[in-house]
Amino acid sequence: MVEIGITRMSSKGQIVIPLGMRGKIQEGEKLIIIQSEDKLILKKASKADENFKEDLEFARRTEEAWQRHDRGEFTRVSGEEFLKEIKKW
Repeated sequence: MVEIGITRMSSKGQIVIPLGMRGKIQEGEKLIIIQSEDKLILKKASKADENFKEDLEFARRTEEAWQRHDRGEFTRVSGEEFLKEIKKW
């Protein structure tokens, strides 16, 4: 069943999860927030499976690589060298 709640963001960027929705979330527990356009998805980090964690790490590395590329901080390598390097990840 889907539950819907309404909350606001404070001037410090904090949001409050409505009381009825925080029953299984412990104080200090890490949460993952995924943004896609105007949608936000909140998920308990402890429930993320290994593939999801690997996907997030890949996305982080890819974003960093694009930023380095945009700054002109890149080198050219052969396809074979590239595949050797990517296997280190």
